[in-house]
Amino acid sequence: MALSLRSLLILLTTLFLTTEASDFIHSRAAYYPNSDEHGTDVGACGFGSFGATVNGGDVSAASDLYRNGVGCGDCYQVRCTNSQYCSDKGVTVVITDSGSGPNTDFILSSRAFGRMAQTKDAAASLLALGVVDIEYRRVSCSYPNKNITIKIDENSNYPYYLAFVLWYQQGDKDITAVQLCETQNFVCKLLDRSYGAVWTTTSPPSGPLSLKMLLSGEDGDESWIVPVNNIPENWKAGETYDTGVQIDV
Repeated sequence: MALSLRSLLILLTTLFLTTEASDFIHSRAAYYPNSDEHGTDVGACGFGSFGATVNGGDVSAASDLYRNGVGCGDCYQVRCTNSQYCSDKGVTVVITDSGSGPNTDFILSSRAFGRMAQTKDAAASLLALGVVDIEYRRVSCSYPNKNITIKIDENSNYPYYLAFVLWYQQGDKDITAVQLCETQNFVCKLLDRSYGAVWTTTSPPSGPLSLKMLLSGEDGDESWIVPVNNIPENWKAGETYDTGVQIDV
């Protein structure tokens, strides 16, 4: 028996909503109790103040999703499930810290926690609850008009010790390896992940330096990305350098 157009549309809509809902994983979320709306500038990812304010302050600590630092900079759509208070869209957060609460996968900034709500009044009610049931899924990070940026760690000591983090990485893949290469003879050195998102090396090569970053997807796909711009020969602790490249989303 042929389906009517109306019945077909209802069936397709139901299938779409079911597929979308199946992408989410159920968990719980809390928020930083002493947060000034944003995250912390001493997060375990090593992002510093950037880790508190990136994405407008919609950031989070993660427990298992931190993945020994590999998860730093990942983006997740998080939405609470109480229909009285919560919106369907929820909030997109960036992982900038490691932490866990009572059976939680996320500890959000209070700003992000409140943004899961439908209204300001609902946000106040959510914050009063402290811990809520949620569902989440990995999504692509997006930083319009930004390139991947190298931030030289304040503890770096030219020319003996180099440490840095990478800001503004778009997409939904992880940087799982970084090589530092001399631009003249193309000899490359594999860097260590010191902690979080901090890449380090002692006795870094001299001269202008080029990076190679290995992007790894959940499907096992891997590819190297090479910045257009180099780290200058006389790099300085605390400075930022635009790589000139970004990942398409």
